[in-house]
Amino acid sequence: MEAGIIGGTGKMGTLFAGVFERAGYEVRCSGRKTRITPEDIAKTSDIVMISVPIRETVRIIERIRPYLSDSQVLCDLTSLKTAPVEAMLKSQSEVIGLHPMFGPSVQSLRRQTIIVCPSRCSDASLGMLTTLFRNEGANITISTPDEHDRIMAVVQGLTHFMTLCIAETMRRTGMDPQVTGPYMSPVYQIEMGIVGRLLSQDPVLYGDMLMLNTYVPAVLAACEHSVSDLRDIINGENEDLFCELFRENAKNFNGYCDKASEETDYLIKSLVGR
Repeated sequence: MEAGIIGGTGKMGTLFAGVFERAGYEVRCSGRKTRITPEDIAKTSDIVMISVPIRETVRIIERIRPYLSDSQVLCDLTSLKTAPVEAMLKSQSEVIGLHPMFGPSVQSLRRQTIIVCPSRCSDASLGMLTTLFRNEGANITISTPDEHDRIMAVVQGLTHFMTLCIAETMRRTGMDPQVTGPYMSPVYQIEMGIVGRLLSQDPVLYGDMLMLNTYVPAVLAACEHSVSDLRDIINGENEDLFCELFRENAKNFNGYCDKASEETDYLIKSLVGR
């Protein structure tokens, strides 16, 4: 069996190439500087995996589509699923959308989540891929492309937006994060770690996650209303309304609050123990 990875010379492609190799697959990779082309991968591979930037994914799918057959399994590793899956479904191949919920810096799939969107495939093909990933220690979440993008508008869109807002607010107020160092609480240190981590990444990737997900604008509109309402409560020094809002949100988080406290306590102890 042969697995071909388009964009396989990148960090994420290399990670998944190792997964297939350990499972006994012959792996071929194409990249910008390889002699092997995407067309070569499409013509010969039993499993064709696309690991390229979000904006390039549909274009690559359309480029290789004429060379695919119904005996192949076509996958992508894109952070959005609706448009790539729609493009893949125009081919003759089986289609399984994938979204690794981690960056290429991880050392293995152990305890990492991969979202799987089986869109046109046999049980055997789906089982083959999910078993492959589970054998590497990954957690599998099954979803539809539409549900995936709707939830990602919060999981990625809202969280990355708010993280960028923190960075932008600090810049506008002239607050250098280095200056705040001696004043850091453990929780603030964790927050600054998240901000710094995001800002060390590729801005194009995060821009695409925010700009190309059609569900993000509605989420950001709700966020804008939330900020406005909370600001009015704080500016009006209305303690009763603040406590009401606080308790309503705690109720919405329900049992997750205890889990979150336990997990962040672990992080805080790790920081303090350094």
